[in-house]
Amino acid sequence: MPDFEILTANRFYVGLTLDKHNEKVDGIFLECQGLKRTQDAIEICEVTPNKWGKSTTGLVVRTKIPGNVKSGNLTLKRGMTCSKTLWNWFQSVQDGNWSTQRREADLSIYDQAGDIQARFNLGMAWPSSYKIADLNARATTIEIEELEIAYETFERVDPKGRKK
Repeated sequence: MPDFEILTANRFYVGLTLDKHNEKVDGIFLECQGLKRTQDAIEICEVTPNKWGKSTTGLVVRTKIPGNVKSGNLTLKRGMTCSKTLWNWFQSVQDGNWSTQRREADLSIYDQAGDIQARFNLGMAWPSSYKIADLNARATTIEIEELEIAYETFERVDPKGRKK
């Protein structure tokens, strides 16, 4: 029996916890997109002194080396709640206090028993977009709140805080 669990789409939820807050979890979300970190590939072209066959010039060699690392933006969606924590965070950035609102944020993936199965740390995170789904008085669906978060660094840590 393996000592890990495959996280299936219908058995988890995502919690967001911001530093400088007293709440255990600042938001519970059922949808998360954009947890992405990429590294550019830089292609270098050089000519070697090796000569092939009847050629009088060297061989052209292309090498790829790692370049800059970039982070994506994270989009979190949930049913709208009475909590204004995320709205207040967005409002503070909108009011010009963005330098003090860049936060360390933990994104935790919970199983249905409420145990953390995976955790990611987002460094220098701030809300770049806040959206409420279109309102329709005749609809029978719940109101959806969407938050987009820009972040500079992203690393996976285990639930106890040690790097994986």
